[in-house]
Amino acid sequence: MILPTDQFPPTQKPSESVSGVTVRLAGDSGDGMQLLGTQLTNTSALSGNDVATFPDFPAEIRAPRGTRAGVSGFQVQFSAEEIFTPGDGLDALVCMNPAALITNISDLKKSGILIVNSDSFDAKDLKLAKLEVSPLEDGTTDPYRTIHVPMTKLTRGAVESTGLSTKFADRCKNFFAMGLVFWLFGRDVEPTLRFIDNKFGKKAPEVAEANRLALKAGWNYGETTEDFASTYQVSAAELPSGTYKNVMGNQALAWGLVAAAKLSEKELFLGSYPITPASDILHELSKHKNFGVRTFQAEDEIAAVCSAIGAAFGGSMAVTTSSGPGIALKGEGMGLALMLELPMIIIDVQRGGPSTGLPTKTEQSDLLMAMHGRNGESPLPVIAACSPADCFQAAIEAWQVATKYMVPVMILSDGYIANGAEPWRIPEVDSLPKIPVSHPSGQKLSGEPFLPYKRDENLARPWAIPGTEGLMHRVGGLEKEDGTGNVSYDPDNHQHMVETRARKIAMAADFIDELDVDGPENGTLVLSWGGTYGSCRTAVKTCQANGKSVAHAHLRWINPFPKNLGEILKRYDNVLIPELNTGQLRLLIRNEFMVDAKGFNKIKGKPFAVSELVEAIEAIA
Repeated sequence: MILPTDQFPPTQKPSESVSGVTVRLAGDSGDGMQLLGTQLTNTSALSGNDVATFPDFPAEIRAPRGTRAGVSGFQVQFSAEEIFTPGDGLDALVCMNPAALITNISDLKKSGILIVNSDSFDAKDLKLAKLEVSPLEDGTTDPYRTIHVPMTKLTRGAVESTGLSTKFADRCKNFFAMGLVFWLFGRDVEPTLRFIDNKFGKKAPEVAEANRLALKAGWNYGETTEDFASTYQVSAAELPSGTYKNVMGNQALAWGLVAAAKLSEKELFLGSYPITPASDILHELSKHKNFGVRTFQAEDEIAAVCSAIGAAFGGSMAVTTSSGPGIALKGEGMGLALMLELPMIIIDVQRGGPSTGLPTKTEQSDLLMAMHGRNGESPLPVIAACSPADCFQAAIEAWQVATKYMVPVMILSDGYIANGAEPWRIPEVDSLPKIPVSHPSGQKLSGEPFLPYKRDENLARPWAIPGTEGLMHRVGGLEKEDGTGNVSYDPDNHQHMVETRARKIAMAADFIDELDVDGPENGTLVLSWGGTYGSCRTAVKTCQANGKSVAHAHLRWINPFPKNLGEILKRYDNVLIPELNTGQLRLLIRNEFMVDAKGFNKIKGKPFAVSELVEAIEAIA
């Protein structure tokens, strides 16, 4: 039974209206911070706020409890205005232990609200966090509005009537923290009560009751304690009208793939091997068998890409997903798909590298691998999603190019986009473009030999379905003779085929949109790509408000570049390219357009802060 919402009465304390709030929740992996953050995000989205999130996971699967390496965090900004980032400085920070506090407190604004579980700051907790003195006692927290809350003790008292053991009672303290945060920022508890009932109501009613009681206890603590003089209210944002759903990047990619398959009247096949942070695409697609989706969890990355090649050869919409280490293993298979000139999609959800690197941290360091990371001359079209919601559109565009030009296409995402969330306006189905796909019919050949590499106006070869009468042809990794598809070692033919494969990818520039510029046509241009979009856009808007002559352009298609990119670059005295790598797009831009582009680079496993971008822009603008 759902706890009546009237047991969470409106606050009697003063309420202050603010335009937006940035909150980070931090604790051990087992403290439920991701759940707390997800509920806060969903509730804020349902309240009509614009939201942006940044979940931050430990890199180790079983990092020791209480240690700095084991800290799990979730940052969310909810606003009454349109936003593009999860925020820079924190307005509020909730810390469940010393390790969470010491690794996150530097991001809290001076005089910001710091809520700590004071029950988790004993000598053992301090030792695990490698602290000799409690940060609650050595002046570390003095610049902040620190609220000491004995969450563990209060949670145990709140759920005592359920009969849960101490171990299980302590697991409810994230709901206590949730109740307090919801009270502080005027969030509606009803969606969370429904979540509790749906998740625990039938299979573990005592756990459901304990979580409800802990939620209520946190709410009541905020109302009754003298530590809080007021609450904060964030009104709904004025977003374009429509039906919205809060969506994460990997989820949107999966849905975009399903949509693309239906728009082209194809069955969708995913061949994948689990890897962080791409695995959720496999998990999400496996739920949609009703849409003709088939998922195959292969024994390794090579088997995954080869199974996708087989599915493409058989006439399905074929996809393989991975992150940097897996893409490296797929390289030979990707070259085979290019040689076969089959349409398929390769998704790289980038993470910190090299090697195993930083599995749960974000980076943009696979761009050059996407462009050149295969043997021989093997260019592929590359599109980079710019936000969680944009992943849906990126998947559709990638399949449009793949089928129009008969070529594998790479989609680049990253950990920041994949795990981040934002409101996505659900498109009208009728507004989505049909993706025409045709296959040659054996009955139309009239006895003429089938030419598997005979090209149309887009230099695309015919997509022949195996088993179609009269369409028998040779496939494989050896060089093909143009037209016949026979194995050929002729030097002139090889050069012709290499140039033809590159030329049809360059022709895709006729299909993709030209680049838009936001701002003046002179001065300084900030050129971004991938997940840096939100931070760069916000930073440029800030600089424009400060009177700087700064414009912003964002690249989604990296190969080919938009047709008007060169013309745009020539207009500006300064070109700044912020990247979460050592300057890979800058290298491509300087090589292609001979522009003295400057780089602003960060390789720390974290997205750009708007403030650091503003400083970099104003240094040259």
